[in-house]
Amino acid sequence: MLALGALVAAGICTRLGVWQLDRLAERRARSAEIRALGALPPVEVQAGVPRDSLVGRRVFARGVYDYGQERLWRPRPYQGVPGVDLVTPLRLEDGSAVLVDRGWVPSPDAAHVDQTAWRGPDTAEVRGLGVALPRGRGDVDPGRLVDSVPYPLHEVGIQLLPPRPSQSVPVPLPAPVLGNGPHLAYAFQWFSFAAIVLVGTFVLLRKAPRASNRDPI
Repeated sequence: MLALGALVAAGICTRLGVWQLDRLAERRARSAEIRALGALPPVEVQAGVPRDSLVGRRVFARGVYDYGQERLWRPRPYQGVPGVDLVTPLRLEDGSAVLVDRGWVPSPDAAHVDQTAWRGPDTAEVRGLGVALPRGRGDVDPGRLVDSVPYPLHEVGIQLLPPRPSQSVPVPLPAPVLGNGPHLAYAFQWFSFAAIVLVGTFVLLRKAPRASNRDPI
């Protein structure tokens, strides 16, 4: 029974190790895809450009910010300070708009900000990363924003990226991290567990007959 249990436990650990290697391969493939998209020339957000052609790409847009429709999004700390992101519609020449994540600003309760203090010029040409619009889940209410604006919104927003500007404007989010993550270390850990179970069981089984063959005192 000990040997059978050890084989089952080692098999489970091995399977988990293989699963982590599969996740590592998926992550590497995704990172390669992101790098390939980032190497493409920027594309302008405008009518007729498919959503899938914008997500993950470097994009740009020209228009006028509608600060009256600005929303707070994603309560999160930055360098230990609580804050939120400012998401502002940029109205384009064709009458549509694209949501722009202008970046992080401090907020003591991560819920309220004097938005007028963070306004820039009305007319702007913005460049950043094309991102799919989030849908709820409690972060903000982009769904309410989509429903409330009096003009059509593109299905892709723009996330402004570093280099970081001066402290007088919102701080852009950092670029996506494209590392391998912890999957390789986890896989090595699970394979190590499997080896420990098998070797340990082998040692116990070898010692057991010697103990049973000893003469009783």
